[in-house]
Amino acid sequence: MVGAGAAGASAAYHLARRGHRVLLLERERLPRPKACGGGMAASVQRWFDFDLQPVVDQVIERVRFTWCLEDPVIAELPGDSPFWIVQRARLDAFLTERAVAAGAELIEGAAVETIQRDGDRWCVEAGGHRYHSRAVVVADGSASTLAQPLGLGPARPRYAAAVAAEVEAAVLEPSTARFEFGLVRHGFCWAFPRQGGYSIGVGTFVGREAADADAVLAQLLPSLGLPPDAGRRVRSPLRVWDGHHPLHAGGGAVAVGDAASLCDPFLAEGLRPALLSGVQAAEALDRYLVAVAAGDGAAAEAALEGYSGAMRSAWGDSMAWGRRIAQVFYRVPKVGYQIGIKRPTAPQRIAQILSGEMGYGDIAQRVIKRLLFQRG
Repeated sequence: MVGAGAAGASAAYHLARRGHRVLLLERERLPRPKACGGGMAASVQRWFDFDLQPVVDQVIERVRFTWCLEDPVIAELPGDSPFWIVQRARLDAFLTERAVAAGAELIEGAAVETIQRDGDRWCVEAGGHRYHSRAVVVADGSASTLAQPLGLGPARPRYAAAVAAEVEAAVLEPSTARFEFGLVRHGFCWAFPRQGGYSIGVGTFVGREAADADAVLAQLLPSLGLPPDAGRRVRSPLRVWDGHHPLHAGGGAVAVGDAASLCDPFLAEGLRPALLSGVQAAEALDRYLVAVAAGDGAAAEAALEGYSGAMRSAWGDSMAWGRRIAQVFYRVPKVGYQIGIKRPTAPQRIAQILSGEMGYGDIAQRVIKRLLFQRG
C-alpha cells in the first residue's frame, strides 16, 4: 500500500479486516497537513463499520451559491444525507489508526521510489529497503509518479489549477458551505467552515494556472469578515477525472484516489471517490488474492477487471456527464449561473449530488441543452 491518505488508508483497513497481511508505506509522518477542502457526503459512513464522527469538524446543512458575492441562491441539504467537513490531517491519521488496529503494518517516512515486477511478486523500493508483495495499491496522490508507469489511469492526466487557503478565524454561519462562481474565470471558489476557521479553495477548470488566486481571495475573504491577505496558501493542482481508463494492471496492481484521477471535474469533489475507490479496491484485491492462492488465473484477472468496472459504474459514468457540464458551464459561467444555478430546482439538485443521492447523469442532458441553447 503506497500512501496513507484517505484512499490508501481505506484500502488498507478493508484488506486487513479481511485477514490479509498489509504493509502501508507513507512518505511523511502522520498526522501531516494536506491541502484539501475536506468536504464529503455523510453517506460515506456506510462503507465503514466504525463511526467517522470523531473526525467530523462540521455538519453542513445548507449550501450558499453566489455570483460575484451577490445574487445568492440557498439550497438546503437533505436531512438524511448532510455534508461533512473534515480536516484531512485528522481524517487520514484516523483511518490509518483503524487500519493498524485491524492488523496493517505502518511504516512512516518511507518515500516509494520504484514499483516493478520481481518474478511473481511486486518489488517496492522505499528508503533503501525492498518490500515484496502479491499485490500493490498505488495511492500517492495528485502528484503520483507511480501510476502512469504501471499503466494505471490516464497516460496524460488532466489537472485543474487550485490554491488552498487555511484561515483561523471565528466562523460566520458554521453550518453553511459557500460556492462562489463569478470571481474566478473558468472556475469557482469554495469556503467550507471547520473548527476554528475555514478551508478555502480557488479552482480553475479551463486552463492551467490559477494566477488570480490572490486577487480572488482578496475579494472573497472580506465577505467572510476576514482580512484580504489572511490564511496560509498552498498551490495544490487537482488531478481531475478525464475519461474512462483502466485502474488495474495484471499481477495485482491498482490505483486509488487522486492517483487514479477521480476528482470531480465540475465541483472538485475528491474525498468521496477516494474513499469509494479504497473500498472497491480492497474488495477486488480480496477476490484476486483468493483466486491467486487457488491457482485460478482467470478468476484473478476477472477480480481486477471488476475493480475498474465497479469504479466506472459507481463513479466514472456520472463524471463523464459532469465533465460535459463543466466544459460548457465554465466557458460561459455567467450564463451557467443564471440558468444552471438559479433555476428553481437546480440548487437542490446540486445539493443532492454533493450528498451522494444523485449523479450528474440524472440532470446532464437537460442542463447541457439549456446552456448550449443560451450560448447560441
